[in-house]
Amino acid sequence: MTLKETFTHTTWPDASIVEDLTRLRQKNPLVHCVTNLVVTNFTANVLLAVGASPAMVVAVEEVGQFAPVADALLVNVGTVTAIDAGAMLEAARAANQAGTPWVLDPVAVGALSFRTDVVQQLLGHHPTIIRGNASEILALAGEGSKSKGADSTADSSEALDGARSLATRTGAVVAVTGVVDYVTDGNEVVGVPGSHELLTKVTGSGCALGAVLAAFVGVQDSVFRAAVSGSAVFAIAGERAAHDARGPGSLAVALVDHLYLVGREGDEAPVSST
Repeated sequence: MTLKETFTHTTWPDASIVEDLTRLRQKNPLVHCVTNLVVTNFTANVLLAVGASPAMVVAVEEVGQFAPVADALLVNVGTVTAIDAGAMLEAARAANQAGTPWVLDPVAVGALSFRTDVVQQLLGHHPTIIRGNASEILALAGEGSKSKGADSTADSSEALDGARSLATRTGAVVAVTGVVDYVTDGNEVVGVPGSHELLTKVTGSGCALGAVLAAFVGVQDSVFRAAVSGSAVFAIAGERAAHDARGPGSLAVALVDHLYLVGREGDEAPVSST
């Protein structure tokens, strides 16, 4: 099948996405986050706002016990150290062994050798979803890295072929983030429009999306559907937040607010039709 034959777009409020968000809020999934120190508080607040329950358990002595208890695990290598790497690998191992779905956020993979090696080891524990910007996905797909630190210098559409090959090779659903987010299982590709450039000025917005994907996959049997629904909910909240915000500072607060408000009684119509 060609990309043209399989490619579709989805936006809020598609009925299946509304259903998935409702299920998430009813079940209040416990999301185990082993994430970077820059975004820990913001990530926890995002999860609470969308309807999940965050747990920031990071000690290597505890993660192996906790990952099987959680509904989903997020591993984000943004500020990885040797100690962090041990905890990440143990959490991923335990989650994989217990059948707990987990999301890998390979921040700046390909740019530095230590984190790249850690990410390659994490791939051996079979992540359920891989979420990254175009540069990160291209690096994991073996197509080179176009990055500036944790920021991508490539458009998400440029990483579509790489995302499909990565999904096929790893068995994970791959979510490429950008102006349009793309979700693929190696065959089907769904585009989720609605992201806003101002989100790139808020530290941790992409990392927060990884946590939201973990929350959705924690309550949804279909990994592909969970990734699409999580991306769509985050996109509409981000678009509405950017519409309300005066700048990056107010955007961070507005994003948490709109993740809480989306889909609730009195929810406003989408800002745009994109």
